Amino acid sequence: MKGDVIKYQRDNIDTDVIIPGPYLKIHDYNELAKHAMEGLDKDFHSKVKEGDFIVAGRNFGCGSSREHAPIALAYSGIKAVLALSFARIFYRNAVDGAFLLPIEIDESTYNSISNEDSVEIDTEKNEIKNLTKNQTYAMKPFSELIGKIIAAGGLFNYKP
Repeated sequence: MKGDVIKYQRDNIDTDVIIPGPYLKIHDYNELAKHAMEGLDKDFHSKVKEGDFIVAGRNFGCGSSREHAPIALAYSGIKAVLALSFARIFYRNAVDGAFLLPIEIDESTYNSISNEDSVEIDTEKNEIKNLTKNQTYAMKPFSELIGKIIAAGGLFNYKP
C-alpha cells in the first residue's frame, strides 16, 4: 500500500473526535465519511484522498465502542492508521470489519514520519518505507490470528 500521511501529533484521539455523535444516525457510509475527523480537523475531508494514512500518538480510537469510527475513516479514503498504540475496541473493529489496518509503530518511527510524507507499507515484511525521506522503519507484526483475519478480509470471512 502506498499513500500520503496526515499526521496528528496528539494522543487519545477518541471515537467522538473521529466521528462526532450527531452523525451516528447516518447510514450512508459515503455521507458518514464526509464528517470523519470533524471533531479535530474541520478540513480533513478536503485533505484526505484514497489510499492515505493517518499517523497519530497513543491510544488512538479510545472512547466509545462505535464501529462508525473505522467505517468513517475507511470510506473517507484512509487505508491504515499508524499509531503508537490503539484502544483495543477500535483495533478489533478496524480488523474484524476489514475497514482499515491499525498498525502499531514505535516512538522513533512516529517522530520520523512527517505530515504529507509519502509512505509504503509492506505487511508481509512488517516494514514501512518513507518514500519522501528514503527511510525504512519496522512496524509491530500482527499476531497470527489478526494476520489470518486480515488475510481473510475480515472476521466474517475468516474460517479457523
